[in-house]
Amino acid sequence: MATETATSIKKLPSLSGLNHRRNPLDENPFFHPSDGFYINPSDVILSQVTYDLSAQSQPRFAYHRAGPRQEIMYEPSAVKAAIVTCGGLCPGMNTVIRELVVGLWELYDVKEIYGIPAGYRGFYSMEAVKLNPKIVHDWHKKGGTVLATSRGGFHLNKIVDAIQLNGYNQVYIIGGDGTMRGAVEIFKEVSRRKLEVGITGIPKTVDNDVGIIDRSFGFQTAVEMAQQAISAAHVEAESAVNGIGLVKLMGRSTGHIALHATLSSRDVDCCLIPEMDFYLEGKGGLFEFLEKRLKERGHAVLVVAEGAGQDMIPRNDSQKQERDESGNLVFLDVGAWFKSVLKEWWEREHPDELFTVKYIDPTYMIRAVPANATDNLYCTLLAHSAIHGVMAGYTGFVSGPINGNYAYIPLEEVAQAKNEVNTNDHKWAWVRSVTTQPDFESKF
Repeated sequence: MATETATSIKKLPSLSGLNHRRNPLDENPFFHPSDGFYINPSDVILSQVTYDLSAQSQPRFAYHRAGPRQEIMYEPSAVKAAIVTCGGLCPGMNTVIRELVVGLWELYDVKEIYGIPAGYRGFYSMEAVKLNPKIVHDWHKKGGTVLATSRGGFHLNKIVDAIQLNGYNQVYIIGGDGTMRGAVEIFKEVSRRKLEVGITGIPKTVDNDVGIIDRSFGFQTAVEMAQQAISAAHVEAESAVNGIGLVKLMGRSTGHIALHATLSSRDVDCCLIPEMDFYLEGKGGLFEFLEKRLKERGHAVLVVAEGAGQDMIPRNDSQKQERDESGNLVFLDVGAWFKSVLKEWWEREHPDELFTVKYIDPTYMIRAVPANATDNLYCTLLAHSAIHGVMAGYTGFVSGPINGNYAYIPLEEVAQAKNEVNTNDHKWAWVRSVTTQPDFESKF
């Protein structure tokens, strides 16, 4: 049996120039704090909950547990909070904004709350919008972000100058992995200038590609909506002679939406994700599999994540260099490419037989919808956890669930971590057992 090992707690940055004061939740008519209500400094969440007891001693890491502290570090009347949304749309963005505003106002009596329009560039190029619970009361029912968002526009000194000039002492940053990397730089510059400003990130990525935390908000809504596209593709394919329903789902670097939608739907014949290599021609290839499936059933449904097969699509020199405003390589449309190569293959192999490919790309429909009930609740817990952490004097952190419990994680760790699909684990084996698709990677 393994020997007992000590648990190492991930250190959280905190503001040192503020004074301790009693948490106003003690006087809040909606709360009756009792033993166990407030989180102690020694309360932690283990990063891993499963261990092999027969193995040698393994290092154990833990994060500070999220939640209200008995003492806070900010005088609520002196707080001036800024909220910004960056990057692409994701179900739940408006819910997070709403719950940050309502939480600051109702839990801690903070009245100076401002929304920064149009992402990072809004700090230095646009006028902030003053927010209160009345203004945001129905935002959770709306898709997108009422504050507006954009990619790029990250000019560190301009942003921190604006934070300093406007007197913001709490900044809540909602965005994906690129936004979180920007938040790390803001935190470092604020620290270098010795500003008493709490910086926290709330990770937003519909692809669920942010590491460490259990999942990103909006992901469950995305999977639910993706199933509708798969169902439509299945109907189209089933209603045609030799019909293929082709669905492209979001997932630049990870295939979580495609994977979970495939498992939930059970109508998918093949699921292709960025973490997995595949090939078209020859024994064991995709074409051979689809031909067999069409002979057996007369139709097939193919789900492909947007980042899958990008190295197989021909690119000219300019396309190889093209980047978006966030600096990411601009992906070509793998769905359109697949539709083209499938038609070419069938015309070559079966020139006199009917064949149809119905291509569905629900990307913008999925991104733009309001969060479902599960994600709405999740967004509330994320927002309130962030507020409690900042009011307690922590900074440079992200709040999120780890093994089902909410924790505070150093911002830099989250910005660097990736949550990729492990094609060697049970879940991917479950996908292959449901679709009966080939083990493409065996060739590689």
